[in-house]
Amino acid sequence: MNILSIAGSDPSSGAGIQGDMKTFSAFGAYGFSVITAITSQNTKNFFDVKPVSSSLVKSQIRSILEDFHIDAIKIGMVYDKQTIRAIHHELENIKQPIILDPIFKSTTGGILQKENALSDFKKLLIPLSYIITPNVTEAEKISGNKIRSLGDMKNVAKKIQKLGVQNVIIKGGHFFSGPMVKDVLLDDKKFHVFAHNRLKIENHGGGCTFSASLCANIARGKRLKNAVDSARLFTVESIKNATKIGSGLLITRHVKGDEIESSLSHAISKFCSIDSISEHIPECQTNFVYSSSNPSSLKDVMGLEGRIVRTGEIGTVAGNLRYGGSKHVASAVLEVAKKFSSVRSGVNLKYDTNTIKKAISKGMKVSSYDRKEEPLENKKKDGHTVPWGISTAIASLKTPPDIIFHRGDFGKEPMILIFGKNPEDVLRKILKIVR
Repeated sequence: MNILSIAGSDPSSGAGIQGDMKTFSAFGAYGFSVITAITSQNTKNFFDVKPVSSSLVKSQIRSILEDFHIDAIKIGMVYDKQTIRAIHHELENIKQPIILDPIFKSTTGGILQKENALSDFKKLLIPLSYIITPNVTEAEKISGNKIRSLGDMKNVAKKIQKLGVQNVIIKGGHFFSGPMVKDVLLDDKKFHVFAHNRLKIENHGGGCTFSASLCANIARGKRLKNAVDSARLFTVESIKNATKIGSGLLITRHVKGDEIESSLSHAISKFCSIDSISEHIPECQTNFVYSSSNPSSLKDVMGLEGRIVRTGEIGTVAGNLRYGGSKHVASAVLEVAKKFSSVRSGVNLKYDTNTIKKAISKGMKVSSYDRKEEPLENKKKDGHTVPWGISTAIASLKTPPDIIFHRGDFGKEPMILIFGKNPEDVLRKILKIVR
């Protein structure tokens, strides 16, 4: 998973480019950066800002996009008209989702966008974006309307959406004075309201943490509502974890994302980009799963609630990762894990005799079962076929299998299942047999 951040440099590393890189890393993503401005600030004061030339901003963007696959783009600090126009020129035909985080003023008091740049910001960057993430103060400035209630937040979100952006989330931390903070998401035409306890912590970097973690979740393919919720919870925990490094504001300290989700998401991205991988995706499509230690039910196994589907020569993720998202592949991993606890991950591939022969020639441990031998009473029980088949295949094994396959049955597609300690281990085995 590769993400590009276009933003200003913050030498305190609490926000800006540096903060984004820390957030991307927490989600297991590789972060690329385009610097739009250099600031001089610490946790107490803001001293100076100088924009990077528009020609250099353009050159930085081109250098990334011509060499690397990018899954999502975050735009943060854009100081002047020239910077905004340069970014628009380079991204106006881009297909990747753009997360736009309006940054007009630093928490340490500095002006991060010139007043005469707002018109171009609204006209050129907002229509490019998949979602915009202002706080209440920023939303008021963009819309020209005051926000005094939850209803005002919704009306302002609609007004901002009319500028050309598909989705809007307005963060309520700067408005509501009560014990709860409410954020309003306008997801196309539908509103969602999120709430959490107000944190009595003054910090530097919370806004950047939210937009960067939202960008990471969108890059993973999560539905917008789920992506926002995940980013919101990640940000709350990171603010709770904020540390007093300097003598002023606390600096937001990022917690780790779900390591199971990060590892699985990263492996799925690699899987989808394997040359001609579509040839190995079966008719029922592919799922890739990873369980927690010592899993006891499907709820302990993370998988796609959809599938990895064939798109030309590559695979495309259709659906979100969640615990309990897979049934068949997850059931297979659970059954193997009962006997061999080191096995926690698995994937299903299209059955092919040449694939099996290649696996054996590479020294992989291969086992199988015959679905036609399954007892009739077992077939009648929903969800019992996979556990029966896997337990049959591993009954005589002393060490964990790399591959288990079956040749199908009436109305049942033949299948190959690959197992490993973790998604990277499974991916390594896949590469041995598909290249």
